[in-house]
This record gives sequence, C-alpha cells and structure tokens, in this order.
Amino acid sequence: MRSVIRDLPGSKIREVANAGTGRHDVLAFWFGESDEPTPGFVKDAAIESLRRGETFYANNLGIPELREAIARYMSDLHPAVSADRIAVTSSGVSALMVAMQALAGAGDEVVAVVPLWPNLTSQPAILGANVKRVSLRSPGDGWHLDLDELLSTVTDKTAVLLVNAPNNPTGWTLTRDDQQAILDHCRRTGTWVVADEVYERMYFAEGARAAPSFLDIAVADDRLVVVHSFSKSFLMTGWRLGWMVAPPDFIADAGKLIEFNTSCAPVFVQRAGLAALAHAEEFVPGLVRRMKNCRDTLIPQLAAVPGVQVANPLGGMYAFFRVEGQKDSLAFAKHLVSSVGLGIAPGAAFGDEAEGWLRWCFASQDPGRLTLGVGRLKQAIQSHPL
Repeated sequence: MRSVIRDLPGSKIREVANAGTGRHDVLAFWFGESDEPTPGFVKDAAIESLRRGETFYANNLGIPELREAIARYMSDLHPAVSADRIAVTSSGVSALMVAMQALAGAGDEVVAVVPLWPNLTSQPAILGANVKRVSLRSPGDGWHLDLDELLSTVTDKTAVLLVNAPNNPTGWTLTRDDQQAILDHCRRTGTWVVADEVYERMYFAEGARAAPSFLDIAVADDRLVVVHSFSKSFLMTGWRLGWMVAPPDFIADAGKLIEFNTSCAPVFVQRAGLAALAHAEEFVPGLVRRMKNCRDTLIPQLAAVPGVQVANPLGGMYAFFRVEGQKDSLAFAKHLVSSVGLGIAPGAAFGDEAEGWLRWCFASQDPGRLTLGVGRLKQAIQSHPL
C-alpha cells in the first residue's frame, strides 16, 4: 500500500455519524443532502428503463440524448454550450477525479481555495501533486476571498486551481469581478481552473436562477473544467450521476479516463437524469424556495444563541458556525450526538482552516426539525460550558 493512501485521513463526518449508529432519536444534519427523497418522475424513468432491459454498457461519455439535454440545460443558464463539451460521469466526485487525473500528477502544484470538501484536496494528493491552500477569511458579515493572496499564489508553476463556489462548507460565492480576475490571471499563467459548481442552483440572490459561473465569461477553449452533479438540485445523491463541461479536445481524452475508472454511467441512471432535466424548471425553483425557507428558519435562530457566530450564506445548503470556547470541533460534534442527539459535521473535516467551526446541512422537508435542533444545541451548550 502506498504511504500516501495509508496516511489519508478517514472522514470525520462519517466518524460523527458512526457515533450515532443504533440511535433513532438523532436529528441528523451531518451529510450534504436533503432528507427529501428523489422526485417520482425521476424514479419512474429509471424503472421504465430497467423494464426495457437497458442494463448494458454505454458510451464512455454518456448516451447522446443525455449529453445533448445537458448542453441545452447549461445553454439555458449560461452562454451556449455544445454537446461535444459534455462528459457524463458516475457522480460529480468522479468528474472531479477524472479532471484531476488528466491535469495533475506527481510533483505538480495545485492551489485550492479552502475550507473545502475534503475529497477535492485529497484527489490531487493521491496523485502525488502538491496542494497549496489559500484560505477564505472568516466572517464578520460573510466569508470572503483575499483575491490578491490567491493571485499571488497562482503562478506559471501552478497546474490547477481548484475553486468550489457556492462553497461547501461556508456558502461563500464568487463575485463576477473576482471570477473575471481569476480567469484572466490563469490565462496568463497557463493554469487550468477546475470549478466545482454543483451548488450553482442553490443560490438565494433575488431574481437569480443560478450563481455566477465561470462559463458565463469563458470561451470554449479556455483551460476550464466545470463540474456538476444531479445530486443537489435534483435530490439524487444516491444515484451517482454527474457531468463536466470542458474544451472538446479535453472531453475526448476524458473518455479514456472514464473507461479506466468506471467505464460509463449506468443507462437507467442516465435515463433518470434525462427525466430530471426535462422537468428542471418545474422542479428546481420550488426546491430552491424550500431551501431558502430552511436557511431563513435556521440562521436567525442560530445567531440568537449566546456564543454562536454564523454568517448568512448566499448559496449552498449549509450553515457554517462556531460556538465560543469550543475549539475541538470533532469532540464537540460527538458530544452533540451523545448528549442531545444532534448530528452535525465537524469543521475539522474540511481542513485545519475550519477547525473550531461546525457545518449544519439545513436541507430539510420540515423546517420544524431545524428549530428542534437549535433547541438541542442550546441544551448541549448549557451542559458543555463555554
């Protein structure tokens, strides 16, 4: 076993979840998914595909119908995207890994804006790349990026810049001006931008259908890979279906890597994705309204708890907060499970920069569960003095 694999840390989120194994009274907000099940029209499409016997291999890059549907969906939100720039993958995280395998190897430099979902920084580490971290600034009125620090860190030695916005865990979202500055700088340095934009529809600015995307300002042959997933906007976390948008030449080579990783996404899952996209504008706006209602339920209640610091996220599905005096987020998250039955993710899972913070996924069918959870948090704070 390679030492870099042996030394990979286990998931601290799952460590907390495992602490609640066997308990049925836990209010679980630890994973990045809604407790609302996949809509029926998506499930029905998969069932019909299975009944038709679509259980065989597919094209590495996805069935043509889905690639074309994704292209139409993306072109409705952004400047036109052609199907030859689309690769379908077995999950968003698979798309991220394929992109990293294509762009970074042993000794290469990767810069990441953090805190960040740990898979994104572990992938280049697994491949032997060196990861430099540029941290967001913690909030007064919200998380923000020190653009000068980022641009000075990305040089002509930087193979890849990793950006996730809207961000997991903080909810930070890039401004259009910062996006443009980053893209212009990376054009000069020859750096590829890998943008994880899976939360782009989970965006709460008034009148906006999606968060600012690099696709809005890029051209087709820019060194840009944008990764998406059906998991969040279509409540399909367990289906494992995603896609990437990249230059056509990159997509052709990505097909080879998909062959060596997963061969292809299952056809019946791709049919489910087709149904999701066909109903996107009937379904997604309502989901976003429900998410915003959950955010607007949870954040003011958290902010009213003595000793809690929290910013109102503009995007994503998470409240990222800290409790005064609690510096070991893993220990405190485990205490919340054992003492009051509240399950949230420790900030330490997202890197050293996030130690002392906690992530609460507010995507819930019943906002009342969030209120109940805040009550349990107050109880735990009282029993675990600041």
